[in-house]
Amino acid sequence: MNLKHRLPIVIGILSLTAISCQNPSKESKVEDAVIETNSIKSIKEKFNTDVPEKILTPDVVETRLGSLNFFDGLPSEETTKKVYDNLDFMRGVETFLNGIPATSIEGLRLGMQEAGSNTANQVIIFDELMDSNPLFLTGNTSTVYASTFLDLKNDGPTVVEIPAGCGPGTVNDAYFRFVVDMGAPGPDRGKGGKYLILPPDYDGETPKGYFVAKSTSYVNWLILRGFLVDGKADFSSTMFRDGLKIYPLKDKGNPPTMEFINGSEKEFNTIHANDYDFYKELGDVIQREPVSFLDPELRGLFASIGIEKGIPFSPDDRMKAILTEAVAVGNATARAISFKTREKESSIFKTGHWESGFIGGDYRWLKNDGKGGRFLDARTRFFYVATVNTPAMVMKMVGKGSQYAAAFLDGEGNYLDGSKNYTLNIPANVPAKDFWSVVMYDPQTRSELQTEQNLPSVSSQRSPLVKNEDGSVTLYFGATNNAPEGSEANWLQSVPGKGFFVLFRLYGPLEPWFDKTWQPGDFELIK
Repeated sequence: MNLKHRLPIVIGILSLTAISCQNPSKESKVEDAVIETNSIKSIKEKFNTDVPEKILTPDVVETRLGSLNFFDGLPSEETTKKVYDNLDFMRGVETFLNGIPATSIEGLRLGMQEAGSNTANQVIIFDELMDSNPLFLTGNTSTVYASTFLDLKNDGPTVVEIPAGCGPGTVNDAYFRFVVDMGAPGPDRGKGGKYLILPPDYDGETPKGYFVAKSTSYVNWLILRGFLVDGKADFSSTMFRDGLKIYPLKDKGNPPTMEFINGSEKEFNTIHANDYDFYKELGDVIQREPVSFLDPELRGLFASIGIEKGIPFSPDDRMKAILTEAVAVGNATARAISFKTREKESSIFKTGHWESGFIGGDYRWLKNDGKGGRFLDARTRFFYVATVNTPAMVMKMVGKGSQYAAAFLDGEGNYLDGSKNYTLNIPANVPAKDFWSVVMYDPQTRSELQTEQNLPSVSSQRSPLVKNEDGSVTLYFGATNNAPEGSEANWLQSVPGKGFFVLFRLYGPLEPWFDKTWQPGDFELIK
């Protein structure tokens, strides 16, 4: 060949042990060599044809990882180690962000066991509402929760009989995907009925007389809500205790006795880990569920850091150190996505700082009707701060279901600070057929804020709120009661030195909410 060679400029002498990109531990190596750091121009001169610059790799590339060194496109030993460490780190971060739905369900399962629910017939019920003692992602204080886990691997097809008058209920699978609604938004339309939940590998006959849904996982979370009557929980508590039945289909002739465990004022944790234990929790889910539970892309991501079905998760010291850092960055990223979103469509109104929890408005987390694929950050954001995935929470159902708005910032765009005092105006004629509520949450735990107020919330249904002359309600927030005399019931307590955020809920939302002709005020700092 007639190659045109010119004397390159020698920038420096680098000692390189170039190794195979496929496996740096193999013996196929290029001997230590003197490397001449060539410019792209000098690299091009070594070809017979005019090779496009954009497909070539310089001998030195400056990046956020530092200098990456190559000999004719072959990475040095130091560069190879550096980029593999970075690759494992990136996949550790992505595993955290994409594994949250699974570990959140696992956290709930472990927390329910801690509270005493180990089988499907053992139901945690909040007879006196959910207070701030349990750690539970953005739970509400205005409905009676009844909840348990279904174990379809051990129990097989499982029957859930719900009573008439049941409020919204949902079954989610072990990756927090929607399985079926029950109660008011479900096929029984609040009249009660029998539901049959089938395991993913079930191929038998389906008996008649049931609302049937097939899950993609063995573990499934059942969450039911009952409404207050005259501001009290008694009606719904009795409704569940007398009418809720859960049993394996095979035991329908002799179903197990139902057990109800009062979760009110109990201390237990249902939230996934934000440290290295996160990966252990995810590993437990992957080992328990069938391979078909997740698509190959997610399985491949998790397997890339050692979380694979049938293989023990046992990273070496190097990998454990990388994952310990990755989960810290993943957690920080999830917090930025959740509390300081960069998604413009998160804003519910053209003005103000009220945000939607369901960015994109799709319970499957599809962006732009699927044209944008999976809305990854929207999914991460929701499951980092909330639970329950159902189409009913995003559909426009005037006078039915519920709608949610979150406030993390005050009117000036600053985080809400428990050391400061604020007002929040709720204009008259709130578009809620049933009731509305405001609940305070802790940004650390994303659970109800723990203060001297056991229920850190107000509700138009159970709180003796004082209205202004125009029918609006002014709420007051601060470490001490800063409400005017006579309006003390409008005060919600914060904690000095801690932040907080709130969820505004409307039950039975009406048209002015959907067409945005009604809008709550912003948090205003009292100076």
